[in-house]
Amino acid sequence: MCGIVCYLGERRAQPILLDGLRRLEYRGYDSAGIAVFENGAISSQRALGKIRSLEQKLRETSWAAKGGMAHTRWATHGRPSVENAHPQSDCRERIFLIHNGIIENFQALKVELLKSGHQFSSETDTEVLAHLIEHHFDGSLESSVIRALRDVRGAFGLAVMSADDPQKIVVARRGSPIILGVGQDEIFAASDVTALVNHTKKVVYLQDDDVAILRPGTYRIINLKDEPIRRDQHVVDWDVEAAEKRGYPHFMLKEIYEQPEAVENAIRGRLLPDEGTARLGGLERILDKFRSMSSLIIVSCGTSYYAGLVGRYAIEEMTNIPVEVELASEFRYRKLNLRENTVVLAISQSGETADTLAAIREARRKGALVLGLVNAVGSSVSRETEAGVYNHAGPEIGVASTKSFLSQLTVLYLISLLLGRQQQTSLNEGQNLIRELQSVPDKIREVLADAERIADVAKRVAHYRNFLFVGRRFNYPIALEGALKLKEVSYLHAEGYAAGEMKHGPIALIDEEFPTVCVVPADSAREKTLSNIQEIKARGGPVIAVGNPADRELQQLADELIEVPDAPELLSPMLTAVPLQLLAYYVARENGCEIDQPRNLAKSVTVE
Repeated sequence: MCGIVCYLGERRAQPILLDGLRRLEYRGYDSAGIAVFENGAISSQRALGKIRSLEQKLRETSWAAKGGMAHTRWATHGRPSVENAHPQSDCRERIFLIHNGIIENFQALKVELLKSGHQFSSETDTEVLAHLIEHHFDGSLESSVIRALRDVRGAFGLAVMSADDPQKIVVARRGSPIILGVGQDEIFAASDVTALVNHTKKVVYLQDDDVAILRPGTYRIINLKDEPIRRDQHVVDWDVEAAEKRGYPHFMLKEIYEQPEAVENAIRGRLLPDEGTARLGGLERILDKFRSMSSLIIVSCGTSYYAGLVGRYAIEEMTNIPVEVELASEFRYRKLNLRENTVVLAISQSGETADTLAAIREARRKGALVLGLVNAVGSSVSRETEAGVYNHAGPEIGVASTKSFLSQLTVLYLISLLLGRQQQTSLNEGQNLIRELQSVPDKIREVLADAERIADVAKRVAHYRNFLFVGRRFNYPIALEGALKLKEVSYLHAEGYAAGEMKHGPIALIDEEFPTVCVVPADSAREKTLSNIQEIKARGGPVIAVGNPADRELQQLADELIEVPDAPELLSPMLTAVPLQLLAYYVARENGCEIDQPRNLAKSVTVE
């Protein structure tokens, strides 16, 4: 997830572009760059790090240019560096390009371009696009961009400039947002309205495969067939601060709503439906060792730990590999007797979690193969593990992790599928799982469509000071995660338990003022969980259930029922987690809590 901002008009472009970058910095913070039309050529500057690093480099530069583009990067392909920063350019430095997204077939395109004599200077997939446009260039920037994009698979939001077709910027999108801003005798484009609303309230939202040709004060939109497209203008009525959240009152809510796309990003280019398996490029070079492991230990903290617990159930369900899940903060204090061919998988959203890094180093000292599942490219976890997988959730601003959790689950299911097909999962089972996994984003959208119902439930229960969350099997970790979310953002006491442990202590807490949130999908443990609900009801405890709308018995037992679509038991956590996130959010909102930056918490825990 990166930030794009473009400008063409009568004002100096440089301050407008830098202001836009500052407003988009939450979308990317690894490096930044700018390019402007200047004296018949294109002048550019790039810097590693935050926007202020670029501003320092430009301190002695005062371009008079009235058109240009800028980018703030969140690295995907290639480590954060000046060479990998955007804009990327072609061989002659006549075409400059900035890009959000992932080009799935960039390696194949790069091989062909190398054969044609193109030379590359970065590790990015983005640079391939610049050379591909150069390869097709015929004097018209838009026609060259269209021909190049016809060769591309993947997601993109991009902007392109050419010194040989000046005072024009071409932008395009597929799966990654691009918004036009229409001003008086000037035109803007950006990946988020955050960069626009300080200059204009009139915006045009491009749709997938739209290509917009921008000139000072004007624009036109075509598709990849070179056919004209009309898109309506909209008026933004948000202030600048709200626009940074894309109209959502909090980043947490915005990120909950981004989860369908987070799941889609995590599976994009990684499924092999014909073979009923998954391909994880980051594991390719150690795949033989990975497949021959004798045991797997997952180490992580907080929400990532609960993702690991779901991963344990999934991997053990689909393979014969024994899996342990350890809190990273405890792992290195144990006397470790790792069996031969043990693999350790470290999960971290930020990639900088101090306890997880310490666990990685201890596992390496003990001779284990250590892998990472991380969101932040170039982070310490990605550097200190031998191989791994990125979950590509994009920057997550809210401290309480939501979309990172679901994207971690997605990758763990892909790992389960990859290993399972090597052992005991049949082709038919693998293909069925792929189909079901591909349907998950739309099912999450169904849950999100019922958010107002969940908000109403939150109003009725927000006065309680204590909550119990229970679930079984795949949804036991979801009960733990649901309790954590409520604690993090509402500051209320909440405990997560395996439902079967109710009679071993927690049931003593139950009374009319102690509600229980029960996760009860239509799974193999449903009847036993319903029995636990009966025990709670017999003691007067209020019950908030998360389950299937067709479950009449559950409807009769629960005081409140939050509905989730049906799904295979293996994948049900991806749906049951979402209403618990929303419940925590709305309870915190009802109680007037600080949601995005809860007290005492940090997004990345870099100390033990």
